[in-house]
Amino acid sequence: MRSKFDEQLAFLHKELITMGALCENAIALSAKALDEGNVSLAGEVFVHTAQIDQKEREIEAMCMRLLLQQQPVAKDLRIISSALKMVTDMERIGNNSGDIAEIVTMEHIAAVHDKLNIHDMALATIKMVTDSIDAFVRNDVALAKSVIAYDDVVDGHFDRIKEQLIRHLGESETDGEYALDLLMIAKYFERIGDHATNIAEWVLFSILGHHVNDVQSK
Repeated sequence: MRSKFDEQLAFLHKELITMGALCENAIALSAKALDEGNVSLAGEVFVHTAQIDQKEREIEAMCMRLLLQQQPVAKDLRIISSALKMVTDMERIGNNSGDIAEIVTMEHIAAVHDKLNIHDMALATIKMVTDSIDAFVRNDVALAKSVIAYDDVVDGHFDRIKEQLIRHLGESETDGEYALDLLMIAKYFERIGDHATNIAEWVLFSILGHHVNDVQSK
């Protein structure tokens, strides 16, 4: 019975890695589409977001079966409950990547995006998502903590972009719509960073059995 349960946990782990890879691809595609002003590439993001939604449903169903059929012990319960939390944040990463791609398809952001640091913010956000998934794959406490700390970097990018947009609006009366689009894109990247932080926190909980505030106080 235990060997069967271990096999199911191993499959759950594999499915979470698959979903994480889909999230990484979705945000990388949306960032590349933004950088290039590539509407066609932005359309590919929606294929990934649909796959992410489907994977979320499959993993949730798998977790519920494990909870109802196997009566897991404390450590196993932490892993399963953390998985349920992580897939919610992964799904939202997919949604935010889709939101960025949708703005790119409107085709009216290329005029100002090269004047801002959104590219750097996108790279920082991608790093957070990749590292949070890697921390889960490797059961890496130090990497999970570094993801949480790195959120300050992404927040710093967001603050600077807001300041740049305010200055840009003061210099131009015709780019208001562009500026609002870019502010929304920056906000979506900032939210993705928040979701990556959440994933890292649940990785810590699944490994150590403490919520992040308890971990940081030790």
